[in-house]
Amino acid sequence: MNILTLVRQVPDAEARVKVAGQAVDLDGTTLVIDGMDEYGVEEALRLRENGAGVEQIIALAVGPQRNEDALRTALAMGVDRAIHVETTEKVDAVSLSRVVAQVAQAENATLILVGGQEADWDSQALGAATAERLGWPQLTWTNELKVEGETITGRHDVDEGNESFRAPLPAVVTTQQGLNEPRYPTLPNIMKAKKKELRKDSLETYGVQPRVRTVNAEIQTRARLNRMIDAKDPQAAAEQLLELLRSEAKVLA
Repeated sequence: MNILTLVRQVPDAEARVKVAGQAVDLDGTTLVIDGMDEYGVEEALRLRENGAGVEQIIALAVGPQRNEDALRTALAMGVDRAIHVETTEKVDAVSLSRVVAQVAQAENATLILVGGQEADWDSQALGAATAERLGWPQLTWTNELKVEGETITGRHDVDEGNESFRAPLPAVVTTQQGLNEPRYPTLPNIMKAKKKELRKDSLETYGVQPRVRTVNAEIQTRARLNRMIDAKDPQAAAEQLLELLRSEAKVLA
């Protein structure tokens, strides 16, 4: 069984970003593997370690040259090889699903692991769009995963709580926090990763044109009200706070 795991590179959660023109300016910003994608990389490694019959784990990234750093991190974690579809175009989730589906077919992947909702586009569409293109079942928001022969089992979150599932392979699985705890690459594995295969492709190879164009970008900010509450009378202060939250902050009905 071959596993394909998607890797996206996003700003660190603690990083401050700014907008330049119609896009977010990432110059000087610390970039890391998206957290939900990192759970996918870790789960692929654990499936192999638990005897699921995994032959190869392939990491895929689509984006500019700097995405190579994220792929090198995945390789250092234990992924066997990587594919970088290098492009400066911003590829939306539905268009990206065409690339993921084609790579999965070319690499004879039986399982695709993608983040449930990547931080850079805040969308849950990639897993569903990829599964639809391939005609595979999709399991979303997974927090437990096992492979038993030609069947995948586990648990995932639903609106009412969580439920157990069973589905035939091949399948698409979206990952989330709680599925596992990703490992840190060790220094020896970081050095080994430099010798692992990292193949470069172009977006044109897959015949993909982004369907969504960014026409404007801005970072939303909310000015502080800087209101002081007289705390001498606790009951009056509480009533004043509730009124400010209701009438000015508008966070209470």
